[in-house]
Amino acid sequence: MIIPKFLNPTDNFHAELRKRINDYFDKAKIDKTGNFKLYSKAIIISLSFIAFYVHLVFFAKPMIEDGGFVNISILILECLVLGALTSAIGFNIMHDGAHGSFSKKKWLNDIAGLSLNVLGANVFMWKTKHNIVHHTFTNIPEVDDDIDARPFLRLCESQKKYKIHKYQHIYFLAAYSLLYIYWILFTDYKKYFLGRVGQMPIKKMKTSEHISFWGFKLLHIVLFGVLPIYTLGFTNWLIGFLIYGAFAGIVLSLVFQLAHTVQETHFPVQNPTTGKIEDEWAVHQLKTTANFATKSKFWNWFTGGLNFQVEHHLFPNISHIHYPALSQIVSNLCKEYNIPYLVHEKTRYAIASHISHLKEMGTK
Repeated sequence: MIIPKFLNPTDNFHAELRKRINDYFDKAKIDKTGNFKLYSKAIIISLSFIAFYVHLVFFAKPMIEDGGFVNISILILECLVLGALTSAIGFNIMHDGAHGSFSKKKWLNDIAGLSLNVLGANVFMWKTKHNIVHHTFTNIPEVDDDIDARPFLRLCESQKKYKIHKYQHIYFLAAYSLLYIYWILFTDYKKYFLGRVGQMPIKKMKTSEHISFWGFKLLHIVLFGVLPIYTLGFTNWLIGFLIYGAFAGIVLSLVFQLAHTVQETHFPVQNPTTGKIEDEWAVHQLKTTANFATKSKFWNWFTGGLNFQVEHHLFPNISHIHYPALSQIVSNLCKEYNIPYLVHEKTRYAIASHISHLKEMGTK
């Protein structure tokens, strides 16, 4: 694989952007990492997750045995909430921790990142897939593993089209429902044994990282498999786990897709001989990334600022709690340099754009 190469900056856009962002923090006299707002949110989400998990695993059986529409509806709703909270932990705690922006203290970032391991995935694999590959080579086909949903979905023109893709704008949520379960049961192991993410090699793992990989995988099997099967029975566990996992997959997928696979974003193809990309890195990020619902306090709180995906891609080591303030700086400078700043004002607009993109990729 030829590693893509970005053009050297032809103006001072990126340098000026970094300067203005640094000036903002200097004048405000605040750290670029998380603060009490983030830590209190992390505690609320974590305790809520534990509460719903404990109730479903240890107190749901009498409700199942009693049956009835109300009891079953409550338990289904709790499984859905647990799936949403799993996504929220990933968005708000793990994501900042893995990027080193949760705290100034490395050990606290490491603990935040390990929340992903507790949920069944692996933060070591994630850092290669997300921090290195996705953030560097965003939306570049055959390199960015995050836009490879084949054979179920065709997300860009350079990917092979199958007849089924004609209907992908209809069944896409069903495909997204598989993401989380497929991730924790298959893709992490595939990366581990192949030693690569897509075509990108993974750095050699330390002994402690091998132990962490298998130790947390075993812990997850016990917490989310063995224990609930013991307390609830296999069939009840399977139904609940599928509801929980499917909803987590849908939420995780949608937040990503609304940021990168919409009609307005680009999917630049590298020169097959030189590996060159047509833009410098910062401009590439702006062309391949979009924001959504940036005025919504709910989406900003729940998604860990990932509705400000543009700011996150330009400054991944800055905590998401600062993105609303940074967005004004970024958008103003983009106007000055006549560089696109992609944003959908409402979530429904972003979803409509994503569906239109899927429909176009299924027929074009």
